[in-house]
Amino acid sequence: MFNTAERMDKLPFSEIRVMMERANRMQKEGIDVIHMEIGRPDFDTPDVIKDAAYKSLQEGHVFYTSNYGTPQLRAAIAEKLTKENGVAYKPEEILVTIGVGEGTYASMAAFLNPGDEVLVPNPVWLNYIHVPEFFGAKPVSYSLKEENDYQIDMDELESKITDKTRMLVINTPGNPTGTVQSRETLMKLADIAKKYDLIVVSDEIYEKLVYGGVKAVSIASLPGMKERTITLNGFSKCYSMTGWRLGYAAAPVEMIQALVRVHQYINTCAASFVQDAGVVALREGEPYVQKMVAEYERRRNYAVKALNAMDGISCKTPEGAFYIFVNVKSIGLPSAQIADYLLDHAHVAAVPGSAFGSEGEGYIRLSYACSYEKIVEAMGRMEKAFAELKKN
Repeated sequence: MFNTAERMDKLPFSEIRVMMERANRMQKEGIDVIHMEIGRPDFDTPDVIKDAAYKSLQEGHVFYTSNYGTPQLRAAIAEKLTKENGVAYKPEEILVTIGVGEGTYASMAAFLNPGDEVLVPNPVWLNYIHVPEFFGAKPVSYSLKEENDYQIDMDELESKITDKTRMLVINTPGNPTGTVQSRETLMKLADIAKKYDLIVVSDEIYEKLVYGGVKAVSIASLPGMKERTITLNGFSKCYSMTGWRLGYAAAPVEMIQALVRVHQYINTCAASFVQDAGVVALREGEPYVQKMVAEYERRRNYAVKALNAMDGISCKTPEGAFYIFVNVKSIGLPSAQIADYLLDHAHVAAVPGSAFGSEGEGYIRLSYACSYEKIVEAMGRMEKAFAELKKN
């Protein structure tokens, strides 16, 4: 048996996927498991998008594209960012990626040296914790606290900056908290990024999944920020295209050229017919997005009310994404143990908050991307399970 590279010691299996695999095994054994662990919309991809992929296949669009992506998709992305996000991009400032996951990897591979430090939210999607370490860089966490509505504490963040700090990661709307960072917060953050000459990686994959009139602001739209920002986005969440693996990075040409040099050695290009479908998603998909958002809001409202009615359990009402970060500190057990109990006894799959960083301990993440009916059933099961846990 061969030993793995030393860097693999810092690359654990994703706890989200560990929980999903356990839940799937239980399901295969005939157990009725409710999946609230995975951020996968339960909606089918809209027919207009599927039809576009089928048409592309029928027309023989089955070959390599440019490493950068098709001209048509890059133009459509640039048009979208200019019109919806208020940032004027040209097609040559766009790279089509295999989801945001690849964009994360390429951004860090292209710009982080061993010993560099990157500021990452805590809690956060776990790729931002582990991918920097893969390249010998050091993730330095800044806290997102419930008592601050998960807004960034600028004093704390600035206190973490050293002469080794090179990059700052933000995720808004956020995973796992569902928080949308306010314009005021982002303006202060922009000032810090400019003051310390930091590269900003802005993960905006959930930007369209916002509720109650809230709008997600793209930090690249603020003065002096486009030139130092890599904006990551994609099609998985808002168009329910998780399996299509389509995303993009937007940045100044010099930064995009660095990213594409990583991308070309990993994936070559996104699938040609998937890129054709992406053009249609951007130009014709908005009505379908709004229907999904309305249903997510209905699910969110029910789940938040039900959770807050449970003895000793509480949560904030998330403004975006499709996650609820549930405070289970009153139970007095590690979040991993609580998540295991919910799966084993209530047959509800959740993710322990500790998977997202130290600030996540005492919480579990629930996804309301499953059906309303399943959420209703899950809340009933969880209420009983929490009551049992408190007795023990």
